[in-house]
Amino acid sequence: DKDTDKYLIATSEQPLSALHSEEWFQETDLPVKYAGYSTCYRKEAGSHGKDAWGIFRVHQFEKIEQFVLTKPEKSWEAFDEMIATSEEFYKSLGLPYQVVSIVSGALNNAAAKKYDLEAWFPFQGEYKELVSCSNCTDYQTRELEIRFGAKKADSKKAYVHALNATLCATERTLCCILENYQTEDGFNVPEPLRKYIPGAPAFLPFTRELPKDTTSAKKGKGAVAGAAKQLKDLKV
Repeated sequence: DKDTDKYLIATSEQPLSALHSEEWFQETDLPVKYAGYSTCYRKEAGSHGKDAWGIFRVHQFEKIEQFVLTKPEKSWEAFDEMIATSEEFYKSLGLPYQVVSIVSGALNNAAAKKYDLEAWFPFQGEYKELVSCSNCTDYQTRELEIRFGAKKADSKKAYVHALNATLCATERTLCCILENYQTEDGFNVPEPLRKYIPGAPAFLPFTRELPKDTTSAKKGKGAVAGAAKQLKDLKV
């Protein structure tokens, strides 16, 4: 908004880091750990035609984000803890996944290292990103002047390290759960989620037929016909 100088955020990491702009921490105050829940906004919806269908890649979505400020010598330990927390979450849902280290040429300027947690989408036959975990070291905190240590006139500036990691982007996770737990007759509800549904059902039946031309990716006529044959009795 040009009149109020306000922006739609892409992730809660941005306002959480700005919250500590020009702050000087004592060493005993660190680490600072946040779980940020927010609506997120992205300019792109679909990447050059990829994932343009459905709710996997959209302009607006909900996300829970991990954000940590810590001493430099502790940042890699925090990095491992954050990806482990994300892994524990997806293990609890029974979703197959793999963790991949992103090649340096694909990193943005901020991240010194990044892991992606990719979950298996059986209908599409591929792993797709659900989590991104980055150690940005002092790239962001230098710009924001977030420091730590004793305040001395002749001391060298010591900047905290900033790390961020997705815990759950709800739309993408819902897509993955539905693909992994659907049956011909309905949907098996993952055990940890049952208590959040009235009646705590273990199974939700489909209520209407799936459109015969439904497909989640651009495929050849043979692949589409095969998918339609497999799903001819599937209901949604």
